[in-house]
Amino acid sequence: MSSPPEVGSLPTAEPIFEVFTSRHFTGWLAEARVSLCFTTYQAGKLFFLGLNRDGRLSVFNRTLSRCMGLWGDGQTLYLSTLFQLWRFENSLGLGETYRGYDRLYVPRVGWTTGDLDIHDIGVDRQGCPVFVNTLFGCLATVSERHSFVPLWKPPFLSKLAAEDRCHLNGLAMEAGVPRYVTVVGRSDVADGWREHRAGGGSVMDVEKNEVVLEGLSMPHSPRCYRGKLWLLDSGRGQFGYVDLERGVFEPVAFCAGYARGLAFHGDYAVVGLSRPRENRTFQGLGLEAALAAKGAEPRTGVLVIDLRTGDTSNWVRVTGVIAELYDVVVLPGVERPMALGFRNDEVQRVISVGSWATVGEGDKPSALND
Repeated sequence: MSSPPEVGSLPTAEPIFEVFTSRHFTGWLAEARVSLCFTTYQAGKLFFLGLNRDGRLSVFNRTLSRCMGLWGDGQTLYLSTLFQLWRFENSLGLGETYRGYDRLYVPRVGWTTGDLDIHDIGVDRQGCPVFVNTLFGCLATVSERHSFVPLWKPPFLSKLAAEDRCHLNGLAMEAGVPRYVTVVGRSDVADGWREHRAGGGSVMDVEKNEVVLEGLSMPHSPRCYRGKLWLLDSGRGQFGYVDLERGVFEPVAFCAGYARGLAFHGDYAVVGLSRPRENRTFQGLGLEAALAAKGAEPRTGVLVIDLRTGDTSNWVRVTGVIAELYDVVVLPGVERPMALGFRNDEVQRVISVGSWATVGEGDKPSALND
């Protein structure tokens, strides 16, 4: 456990959770100069892990209904919830703090999409969000008039239908362009992916419109990093990368839990873990046998994996009512982050003012910028 362990708790009217860390986790945050952010849709929580001024762990959470997909760069956060996609912006300037926090993420823009079961989120070259529309099995973006605008769908899907046919879930962006996606099963019937959980998962190249890897078990969180395509073979508890020339998955580390959510910083990968639900979706997967063989129980939390060795250098464990995480991001250059929510009046009172905008000759009012 951390020394001493840090504990985060919900309001007294709600159930309790606890957060424990490895002994050197806070030291890693300080050395790397990062904070972590992760989502748990099961409990409807957005979590931030950073450092207090005394070097102890800072745990901050906000309640947001069924929050899942997450994207962040330290200044901006995108977050999917039950029927909306939100953009949060840091309202603090360099050197400013709010109640001891050096980042204050404020929900500035929200798109009402309906319940699309949005999973992974990316941002394209124009700064527009691209998201995995799992319900319709496509990549999509936001619209001022519609619930979404489709960008791409797998060629094996005969039509766009609100049927979650293949459980398209993961998105890897490369140079601001959607490049790879993960699907649990290449099915063209409603909810058909469930029959392919054990070994029917695949990775598709969006640009080439073709499958580049097969035989995965419920894959998630593809990411392009340092010239490699990394992902989580969640149904087997493996983190690794894809050898695209040979079309094989190369495991790097075993994850003692159902892995979802993957981010990188330097020589380290950050992986989210969940305790599998006891229902048909998670039963009969290779992860069960692998955990039994290692004498381990599935955990909820985060692993920090050294890419040079495959060893877990640090970890975070979440106990209590929070059983499942979905996504995780690394916030570079952030020491102690927080966000505003909607369940108290704080969001009414925190106001920031942009710099004066000027309108030059030929400019239109719509072109005004902060």
